[in-house]
Amino acid sequence: MRKNATAGDSGLVYSTDTGRMCPACRQPLANCLCKALAKAVPAGDGIARVTREKQGRGGKTVTVVRGLPLEAEALAVLGKQLRAACGAGGTAKDGVLEVQGDHADKVLALLLAAGHQAKRAGG
Repeated sequence: MRKNATAGDSGLVYSTDTGRMCPACRQPLANCLCKALAKAVPAGDGIARVTREKQGRGGKTVTVVRGLPLEAEALAVLGKQLRAACGAGGTAKDGVLEVQGDHADKVLALLLAAGHQAKRAGG
């Protein structure tokens, strides 16, 4: 056993009773809770907030959408539609949509047209 190991940090990766174990939740892979928690819709008030950010991005402007109550797959599809409509690149990660460039007004109009509750936040 390691010097600094605690009682709850057993490092068990395989059990003869249940087989392989998940390293994060310490459950058998068949009963792993990590995937269910990753697919969970982020909690929020259901209002998408559209902001324009420039800080920490090398001076590049990015339109950011936070607070959409969608699962990861649906968020990726919506992000692809928004990027195509704006003619820009971007990404969908950690429940946040990013569209490269200053497209906040266009993204806001597209979200409202798609039936989402959205509002402009920030400057």
